[in-house]
Amino acid sequence: MMILQNPQRQKPNISKTAWIPETAVIVGNVTIEDDVFVAPNAVIRADESGSSIVIGQGCNVQDNVVIHAMSNSKVVIGNSTSLAHGCIVHGPCRIGEGCFIGFGAVIFDCEIGNDTLILHNSTVRGVTILSGKVVPDGSTIVKQDDMEVIEDITPDLVEFKRTVINANMELLKGYRKLTKDE
Repeated sequence: MMILQNPQRQKPNISKTAWIPETAVIVGNVTIEDDVFVAPNAVIRADESGSSIVIGQGCNVQDNVVIHAMSNSKVVIGNSTSLAHGCIVHGPCRIGEGCFIGFGAVIFDCEIGNDTLILHNSTVRGVTILSGKVVPDGSTIVKQDDMEVIEDITPDLVEFKRTVINANMELLKGYRKLTKDE
C-alpha cells in the first residue's frame, strides 16, 4: 500500500486490525479505525491544509472509492458504513453509522444521518439527510426542496445493508488470515 505524509508532514494512523491492499493510496491526516476493510485502488486523501478524514470501526471502502477532504474540511464516516465501488465522498462531509453509499454515488458538503442509503449513481450535495432514509438510484439532491424523492428505509434494504457489511467483514477476516499464513 502507498502510505504517504501530506505537505504538513501528517501521516495516516491505521489500526493494525484494518486490512489495506498494496494498490490503495492513503495520504495525510487520515485515521482508519479497527476492522476496516479497504479494497484495491481506493484513494483516501487528507493532504490539503487543515483537512482530515476519519473512517470508523467496521467500515468497508470498496474498489476505486475516492475519499478526499479539501482544505479546512473534515470527512467523518460512521462505524459499519459501506462505501460501494467507485463512489466519491468529498469533504466537508459527515456520514452516520450503518449507512450505504452506492456504486458511483457522489457525496459532497453534506450530513447524512445513521442507517441511510444513498443508492447507485446518486448525487448528494449541500444538504442534510435524516437518519433511516433512502435516496433512490440516480437521484440528484442538491437542495432541501429535492427531498420529496426520499423515502423511509424498508426491511429489505436493512437486510441488504447487513449482508454487505457481513460479506466485507468475511473478506477482512479472510485476508487477515492469508497475511498471517504468508
